[in-house]
Amino acid sequence: MPANRFNGFTNLGVGIGLRIPHYDHILTRKPAVDWFEIISENFMVDGGRPLQILERILEQYRVVQHGVSMYFGSAEPLNRMHLKRLKTLVKRTQTPWLSDHLCWGSVDGTYTHDLLPMPYTFAAARFTAQKIRETRDFLEVPIAVENVSSYAEFHASEMTEWEFLSEVVELADCGILLDVNNIYVSSKNHSFNPYDYLDSVPHNRVAQIHIAGHSKYEKYILDTHDHPVLNNVWKLYAHAVRLVGDTATLLEWDDRIPSFQEVHREALKANQFRKTLHHEYVAT
Repeated sequence: MPANRFNGFTNLGVGIGLRIPHYDHILTRKPAVDWFEIISENFMVDGGRPLQILERILEQYRVVQHGVSMYFGSAEPLNRMHLKRLKTLVKRTQTPWLSDHLCWGSVDGTYTHDLLPMPYTFAAARFTAQKIRETRDFLEVPIAVENVSSYAEFHASEMTEWEFLSEVVELADCGILLDVNNIYVSSKNHSFNPYDYLDSVPHNRVAQIHIAGHSKYEKYILDTHDHPVLNNVWKLYAHAVRLVGDTATLLEWDDRIPSFQEVHREALKANQFRKTLHHEYVAT
């Protein structure tokens, strides 16, 4: 089940995000890493150091692209120039799938550079799904959409977040990048059971899983990606892999980034849950 058409029939193991502070270590030490996730927008350029680094990484590692600015939920049409540059990068990396967020973030050509939550309505689901389908058809690569962490909700919503996610991916016939940390953060901010979320989404569409650290404040939780994964998120991850199988997993660590070794050790903690799942399969 984990190797499916939404992740190019691959099962890549545990990866980490490719970040600038780690470039020298990776290129000189050549650590054993299953795969790297890159932020597409950082490499959508015509030349220079970013592409030089990327070419050296591609010589040794599998790379998967993750985007932060498609804004499938924004009202305006897709940005064709952005799509053309993205397709050039897709061809360069040979990414087995491409992910971006189920959100909006732009109005009339003005970009917020934020991942804003959507109203969970059937009309929004249909509109968003159509943009995802158009993107997939243009890029000719499987698409997976990620659930975002949120801090506000719309009164206009007609369903829960997990029902909306399920509706969109079924209409778009696309995959899910299941971010279990985002589910946990939103569940605390909006008072729902995160296990209900995991139990309800279409498990056969999960192409990838994200894990990350978050920060606790007095009245809310913030998705900060600046320290290790908290225990409650690991528990949620364990439940997720029981439901969806041994799926490609990525640790996000984007602020106050420690040494490569520390980030990699944290990512590899996922293996204990993947191994437990394997033993359960063998036992049955």
